[in-house]
Amino acid sequence: MIVAADPLVLDFVEWVAREPRAYAEVIATWKTSCPRLTIWEDAADQGLVARESIAGFGVVVAVTEAGEQFLRAHGRIA
Repeated sequence: MIVAADPLVLDFVEWVAREPRAYAEVIATWKTSCPRLTIWEDAADQGLVARESIAGFGVVVAVTEAGEQFLRAHGRIA
């Protein structure tokens, strides 16, 4: 059974899946002052994305295996 996804969380995970994103880019792009729009936090809390430290590059945000399954379940990747 496919559970309905928050469309913004789905869009966010798909955006990160295109390529690992610098943490600063993620925060700058998806930052919100609205407490009802917690897209970044929701995706991280659900284990769909995670921060990783890459030597010489810094902290990046990448899609986890659960995030890839989430995208597949909602028809965003094959």
